[in-house]
Amino acid sequence: MLRVPPPERALVVECGEGEAVLFLAREFLSARVRGADRSEGAIRAATAKVGLDREGRVAFRAARPRALPFPDDHFDLVVAVDGRPAVAETARVLRAGGAVVIADTRPSSALARLRDRVLWRSLRRRGIERTEAAAAGEGSFAIARKAGGSAGADDE
Repeated sequence: MLRVPPPERALVVECGEGEAVLFLAREFLSARVRGADRSEGAIRAATAKVGLDREGRVAFRAARPRALPFPDDHFDLVVAVDGRPAVAETARVLRAGGAVVIADTRPSSALARLRDRVLWRSLRRRGIERTEAAAAGEGSFAIARKAGGSAGADDE
């Protein structure tokens, strides 16, 4: 996370029980962080971890990755951990200049590498270019940026 500018709004796609969302909320103290997951049970468990959040900085919503319930150009940062974001929805909700972080905690397989190539080709077609990729522990991470604008700029 040290490699991305502090976001105003961040989204974790397929957030499960919210660990990545809570991590981002701790790392970026002024950001509003949202988690979306298709499992209503996971969303209930994640919401229970938040406790009292008077500022509304952290929230979770049940949603499929291909139908995110957020406005266009809303997030400065979209994160996927151990999964792949839906390309069209990621491009739709990400602001110009915003970042995408895809992290895998598991070792890569030949099939996963093929899926990655397809994913990055699709993101590139939507104006999202990979800027960095590296190994991390047993897994890896990649960072991409959406063309145009500057990350963190408030355009509301």
